[in-house]
Amino acid sequence: MSGYLYVLGAAALWGLIGPLSKLSFAAGMDTVEVAFWRTTLAWFFFAAQALRARETRIAPRDLPAVAGFGVAGIAGLFGAYVVAVEAGGAALASVLLYTAPAWVAVMSWLFLKEPMGGYKIAAVAATIVGVAGVSCGDGSAAVNGRAIFFGLLSGVTYALYYIFGKYYLGRYKTPTLFLYALPVGSLTLLPFVHFTRPTLAGAVPCIVLALCSTYGAYSLYYAGLKRLEATRAAVVATLEPVMAAILAYALFGERFGFIGYLGSALIIASVLATIWDGARERLRAPLPQGSGN
Repeated sequence: MSGYLYVLGAAALWGLIGPLSKLSFAAGMDTVEVAFWRTTLAWFFFAAQALRARETRIAPRDLPAVAGFGVAGIAGLFGAYVVAVEAGGAALASVLLYTAPAWVAVMSWLFLKEPMGGYKIAAVAATIVGVAGVSCGDGSAAVNGRAIFFGLLSGVTYALYYIFGKYYLGRYKTPTLFLYALPVGSLTLLPFVHFTRPTLAGAVPCIVLALCSTYGAYSLYYAGLKRLEATRAAVVATLEPVMAAILAYALFGERFGFIGYLGSALIIASVLATIWDGARERLRAPLPQGSGN
């Protein structure tokens, strides 16, 4: 059960990304600038932990994969997501991000050889239908082609976190991986950044993004991924859009219509079904030999 709690904690922190980004936008910061500072500031937190624990070494053969993750998984995700928030709002961007479970399920089946049971397929299908319901939007959330494209792109790049984590968490600690991946992400974003005049109103949300929604969230998430299959972790993390939608409504008045809220309910149902299926499988698992009286 601890794996689910870790991922749920990460999802709650990720739910802050859209609202915090909008606060920085309102202070005059550029969209990619927010992603750049989130990436760069988070590196200091991961670097401090890695240096303190003396976990800074990585095998040269793994550097290309880590660098590739920095380009696609960090620069790609962080950049696409803030553009989606700017174009369509925090609630819509967060829900479109969570097409990720479908991509994760396929990638896990292809590359990690994880089985695709009935509950997994149903949970992924419910998530996709839920995303479609929210994307139809009949409320005040802005639905347009740019928002949908970058929202879906963030979902694809986000899926890489699950596959990358499953391959490399057995070899390295989370701070070690991000010690090397985050600078690559920052350098990839740098040519696209339009720097603005620093203000306290823009800087504070960026610092919270780096500390809570990046350092804290990914530390919790990868702790959970060690204990769960990739597809299960991906589905459970879809509670983030619910958190983001609540905050977007409270802070900015963004809202969905009936279909959008129905889609959100499907997402929650898919998370609960995944947790229940995991508990059911553990109860069915045979006891280890020699555990009897």
